[in-house]
Amino acid sequence: MSYSLIRFTRLGSETEQTGVLVDGRIHSLQAHINDLVQNWADWQETVEQSIAEPAGDTIDLDDVRLLSPVQPQQIIQAGANYRTHVIDLAVSHKEENQSEEEVREQTARMMDKRSQEGLPYFFIGLPSAIAAPNDELSLPYYSQSHDWELELAAVISKRTHRVSVDEALEHVFGYTMVNDITTRDLVFRKDMPAIGSDWYRAKNAPGFFPTGPLLVPSKFIADPQQLTVTLKLNGQVMQQESTADMIFTVAQLISHASWNMPLLPGDLVLTGSPAGNGAHWGRLLRDGDVMEGSITSLGTQTVACRDEVRV
Repeated sequence: MSYSLIRFTRLGSETEQTGVLVDGRIHSLQAHINDLVQNWADWQETVEQSIAEPAGDTIDLDDVRLLSPVQPQQIIQAGANYRTHVIDLAVSHKEENQSEEEVREQTARMMDKRSQEGLPYFFIGLPSAIAAPNDELSLPYYSQSHDWELELAAVISKRTHRVSVDEALEHVFGYTMVNDITTRDLVFRKDMPAIGSDWYRAKNAPGFFPTGPLLVPSKFIADPQQLTVTLKLNGQVMQQESTADMIFTVAQLISHASWNMPLLPGDLVLTGSPAGNGAHWGRLLRDGDVMEGSITSLGTQTVACRDEVRV
């Protein structure tokens, strides 16, 4: 029987709890999520025993507020990691004298070469931006260019430093999803063009990382490169792509990320977002929008957007 880990509060309570979710029922656990992740070898039998022989009443999923299932110390993000997404971006910036077909073919060749000879592009996210999977998102008043980017995220199980690609997935506790909200008009610094992108300002605002709802142990995800990432905006599918379209696999991303810095238990490694974000569609987030994100086996998050009220 498969199960997932969650964090939650009971309705009417502020006490945060950890639980294991099976068939819509929650078995409460007396453990912090990071303790479970870091010491899973000690906890797994206890968790599975609590499912087989519940010691007390289980909790209905409708009677709780779900929280982010993880509390990482570090968030590592991969950019431009889906082949189709990068090709679409190249087409959107093509010169007038270039045909779309020419740009697609040229960029496809570049991506194939990059996957064989290149390196992933990483930047750092802030844990303070993590939000619950179904909380309302306040769209900051200083821009009208907020965008969605649904991503598969790997959760690190143990200290991971300079591991090989072949070893990397042994360092993954499980998987969750993150909608990596981005403020498009802040990505590039107009006052400092030589510096390039400014991911600190373009991301990381409060609530910009809706995360979860589920943390699914890796033994229930046979192949992280065979999942489907889907984001709907007001019921319309905007992103729908297989993780097979990644330029660098989850294992490659973890290996490369660990080469420069140690990854710690509970850390998130985001794997990039597929084609179909708002910049592609020419339609960014507005007051009243509802985003519904889902990834195979990882549940669904539903985030309503509201314009921030300036005080």
